[in-house]
Formats: sequence, structure tokens, C-alpha cells
Amino acid sequence: MRNRVEQLRREMGLNQEAFARAIRVSRQTVSSIETGKYNPSLELAFTISDFFGLPIEEIFIHERSSSDEKA
Repeated sequence: MRNRVEQLRREMGLNQEAFARAIRVSRQTVSSIETGKYNPSLELAFTISDFFGLPIEEIFIHERSSSDEKA
């Protein structure tokens, strides 16, 4: 899963620490989400979505592989 968290955060002029405080997680969590090492819980994804004022689908992009598609 790809995400636009880093791009959106930078567009708002926030560093990881400030963004993490705003959504009440650690800076390490923000870093892990941005690098794709961690997929946030649904609750955290909604928190991030609310923060940016965008639908989850515009922040977190699920890319299906051909093996994921149902016949």
C-alpha cells in the first residue's frame, strides 16, 4: 500500500514531530507510515484523513496485483 502522508505533511509545512503531536502518535510511527513499513490502524487512518480533510482513499492507495483480483 502506498500513501501520500509525507507529501501532504510537507505541503502543510509540518515536520514529522509536529504532525505526530497533532495526531497523537510518536514521530517514529509517522516515519514508519511514510516509508511504508507500517500500515496504520483504521482508527489512525481516519484520524490522518480528518487531519488533512481528505478521504482515506486519497491518502492511502491500495495497489492490487494481478493475483489479488477475483475471477
